[in-house]
Amino acid sequence: MDDLLQRLRDLDPRGAADALADLADPAIAQILSRLNPGQAVEVLEEFPADRRQRIAAADSAGEQWLRDQGYAEGSVGRLMEKPLAVFPRTTLIRDAVEALRGMVRQTLVTYLWVVDEGHRLAGVVAFRELLYADDGQTLADVMVSSPFFLTAEMGLIDAMHAVVTRHYPVYPVCNSDGHLIGVVRGSVLFEQQTFEISAQAGSMVGVEKEERIATPWQRALKFRHPWLQLNLFTAFIAAAVVGLFQDTVNRVVLLAVFIPVLSGQCSNTGCQALAVTLRGMTLGEVGAGRSAALMAKEAWLGFANGALTGVVAAVGMYLMALHQHHAGALTLALITFGAMVSSCAISGVAGAAVPITLKRLGADPATASSIFLTTATDVVSMGLFLGMAAWLVA
Repeated sequence: MDDLLQRLRDLDPRGAADALADLADPAIAQILSRLNPGQAVEVLEEFPADRRQRIAAADSAGEQWLRDQGYAEGSVGRLMEKPLAVFPRTTLIRDAVEALRGMVRQTLVTYLWVVDEGHRLAGVVAFRELLYADDGQTLADVMVSSPFFLTAEMGLIDAMHAVVTRHYPVYPVCNSDGHLIGVVRGSVLFEQQTFEISAQAGSMVGVEKEERIATPWQRALKFRHPWLQLNLFTAFIAAAVVGLFQDTVNRVVLLAVFIPVLSGQCSNTGCQALAVTLRGMTLGEVGAGRSAALMAKEAWLGFANGALTGVVAAVGMYLMALHQHHAGALTLALITFGAMVSSCAISGVAGAAVPITLKRLGADPATASSIFLTTATDVVSMGLFLGMAAWLVA
């Protein structure tokens, strides 16, 4: 069982469902109950609707899995578990203890959730507090009133901001009316957010977050290949820019030597801005009204870095031009410097603008952002460099 569970954790949801398909429905339900609730919901979704219902009916958590599927991906609702130890506020301490005797033999109980007559969350009682309370007291006498709670529609990023200073083992989840509808474990919340953050690196280059190390090569090919085709298309755009200045390159062959130097430098500048922007978006630091300031900062950083690296590149161009006895050595050096400064500044802006634009369009800001950024930086850097050379030298 443990080996199978580890294998399932290493697979994407579709692969995990395929690995379980030949098992009986109760066996699948038992295995899903030992997975992260979010992963259990994702795997269950891969089964046909009729079998999904049968699997859910075979486990006490099944009804909650089906409810969790109704919430958006990346929301707290997808990670909810059924709330246990829920009591009316008028419950006596001795009655609560008696009710918990059988419950604690089957599961870990950390908190007692106290609700009012309308099943709205009224308070919370830590399990250990029962040791110090009098048998004749009610839960309302010892509970913490108006406790902190998450909402099911809340995104993981917002939830992480809300819990980062609290560190509770379990968080109640309520709807907009304050009714208790589930709980989410702190460990599950952090595990899911860690997975989301780790998936960003792959998303930047077109690797779907569902792909894992154990994903079969056929599915990995299906995930990756469309983005590589898109990357090929965008590479043709950059190549077309070079083609526009083919005569210039033929007359000044030295330009071809410095195209990858300039392109690589601008790409790295843009990727630095992209990484900082994505991290800021993940931490909620890129809010309304801060996008313009961020792009202005990245433009200035690009300009400064472009100037510093441009000096080195210009000296290299000058020395190579002198070695080839080119009459316009100084002009080529100045072109290299100017193109480096301008391109790096624009690349910095692009690195911040690409994920911000994708988010405003409703897309995942990390999805293939590196592909779009590389195209933008290549077109700008090559266009500026060769355009200035065609105007001033060739």
